[in-house]
Amino acid sequence: MNLLVMIKLTCYVVGFLLVLAGGQRHLLVAGGPTYTTVSPVALRHLPVRTYATAKTFKKDKKDEKEKEEKKERKPIDNTGRHKPYGLTAWAPVDDVYVTRYYPKPVYETAVAVDMLKSFQTLDYTTMDQPVYINLKLDMKLEKKKKVDPFVSTVHLPHPFKTEVNKVAFFTENPDQVKVAQENGAAFVGGADLVQKILDDEVDADFYVAVPDMISKLLPLKNKLRKKFPKNKRGSVGVDIPKMLELFKTGHEYAVEKDAVITRVGTLDMPKEQLIANMQTVVEDVCSHRPASFGHFVERAIVSSQSSEALLFKSEELVQKTPTNKDA
Repeated sequence: MNLLVMIKLTCYVVGFLLVLAGGQRHLLVAGGPTYTTVSPVALRHLPVRTYATAKTFKKDKKDEKEKEEKKERKPIDNTGRHKPYGLTAWAPVDDVYVTRYYPKPVYETAVAVDMLKSFQTLDYTTMDQPVYINLKLDMKLEKKKKVDPFVSTVHLPHPFKTEVNKVAFFTENPDQVKVAQENGAAFVGGADLVQKILDDEVDADFYVAVPDMISKLLPLKNKLRKKFPKNKRGSVGVDIPKMLELFKTGHEYAVEKDAVITRVGTLDMPKEQLIANMQTVVEDVCSHRPASFGHFVERAIVSSQSSEALLFKSEELVQKTPTNKDA
């Protein structure tokens, strides 16, 4: 009886194990299929996804909120503010203030010159120090055209240089040679003078010529460069005494990019003489652009060798309507 029970029980267990082995093919475990040693049949490999799904792109809501906040911001009412914040247009309430919080004041020309002289007295600097002006120019013309950088020579009403400029005059006419020598030309000649300049035997501050000599001076073009005689600069003409007088005692300035920095005198000169020299330079600069385009000078600064720079009103120095020299 016990043996029969044992046989039935064994058959029951074997059948259960066979059923269990057949069901393993439908079971999946994370990482792949599970194998068992009970079933003699190889199991099929079922596809298992081992990658993550791509995240759907969502717009950053923070950026949208910041944009909305910027649009909703209202301008700050600065009425009644007790202290400046950044560059403001307010005038300072007293003589002591932080300069970087306020725009630089623009003085009248006479006031600016007086201030330079007072700086010299307070700082105990030399009286004969040079005075400079710095002019920022508006070089724009109609459409996309611009004023070309130029070099000009003016006769200051109150010269401050003691030495006389050396002027070389080109001519082959004997009568013109005599006139040039009588009016103080340092060097006078024709082809012989050209060769001396090429050989570095002659060096002058200015070079002046009559119109007939221009074609014979072409070998000097690369040598002289900006000093080469030109009609625009007034260094080519037939009025020999006038040209020599201008270049012997004249004051030359040049425009570099869009600015002019030039000396106009010394601090020990009277105020009226300094203003007259400044006016001569400003008027000559403004004459190189038509007045119909507005004032040529955007910003004007005057300073001495040891003082701070002061903005001054250049418009008040231009009394006459400037005309274009090239016209």
